[in-house]
Amino acid sequence: MVQNIIGAKPGRGAKAAAGQAPGAPAPAVHYVRIDEGSEGQRLDNFLVKLLKGVPKSHVYRVIRSGEVRVNKGRAGADTKLALGDEVRVPPVRTATTGAEARADAPPREFPIVFEDDHLLAIAKPAGVAVHGGSGVSFGVIEQLRQARPQARFLELVHRLDKETSGLLLIAKKRAALVALQDQLRQRSGEKVMHKTYAALVTGAWPEARKVIDVALHKFLTAEGERRVRTVDDEHEDGKRSITLVGVVQRFKAFTLLDVTIKTGRTHQIRVHLAGEGHPIVGDDKYGDFALNKSLARGDAVPGQRFDRMFLHARRLRLQHPATGEAMELAAPLPAECEALLKSLNAP
Repeated sequence: MVQNIIGAKPGRGAKAAAGQAPGAPAPAVHYVRIDEGSEGQRLDNFLVKLLKGVPKSHVYRVIRSGEVRVNKGRAGADTKLALGDEVRVPPVRTATTGAEARADAPPREFPIVFEDDHLLAIAKPAGVAVHGGSGVSFGVIEQLRQARPQARFLELVHRLDKETSGLLLIAKKRAALVALQDQLRQRSGEKVMHKTYAALVTGAWPEARKVIDVALHKFLTAEGERRVRTVDDEHEDGKRSITLVGVVQRFKAFTLLDVTIKTGRTHQIRVHLAGEGHPIVGDDKYGDFALNKSLARGDAVPGQRFDRMFLHARRLRLQHPATGEAMELAAPLPAECEALLKSLNAP
């Protein structure tokens, strides 16, 4: 999908290829022609993506050794690839675990919010990972690639937690990916990408609490699970994190919020809101676990079962990666979220 293999032949020293099992077929030298999907990419990043399962250290080793060639000449790891370049890829055995499993992802399309030749915006359902890894065989991007085998380039612009629903951007050209990720990195100016989420939290959110500027620290639990916690600004591993909060609607025991993030830290919204004493409904990592169970059983809100996290990426404001035109994309709340709000409004 990201390259055209234009020729292959058994390589010398194939028995020494990384990870090769005795009696396994010898890996071959490949010659890859760079197309628009890989144009402008660094050589090292291109090879890491191409040779899935091969340790980065080994990729850099074969580059340094001169076994990788660009247009028949030696090249450095930072060489920028141009359209039409021919890359010689030496014999390297890639891992079969994970990479092949993701190749077996079932093809799936997702609700389209916007699409043109440069960009695809979908409404991701809750409970679907955006990509494979960490115990997940495949996600949105692997399924889309299977559903669109003719697509020369499909890459995630950003991430959403598996439990979060809503707008997800996929670039269809490398130039679009670079432009959109540049917008994500901006902190001020016209090219800032604004992401707004709908979040239902427990309790009565204070009207005056509009800005949360609290550092976050990512760590692993004793079981090896990823978690995030709030820390003091002076914490050596803390990263400044800013979340803007506005009240949309109040209920008897809940508040519906509009949340805009100025920084994109892991679990930022979830941890910031929980740190204020108002966790997101249904959050299985930082939430009110007893309430979550009660909601899932249908006990907390009579006649209404709710067994997901109520966090939804509902709006994105950005500039089109090719034209620069201002765009605003919106994804309506999923039916289960609307049903819960309707039940909360019931007398």
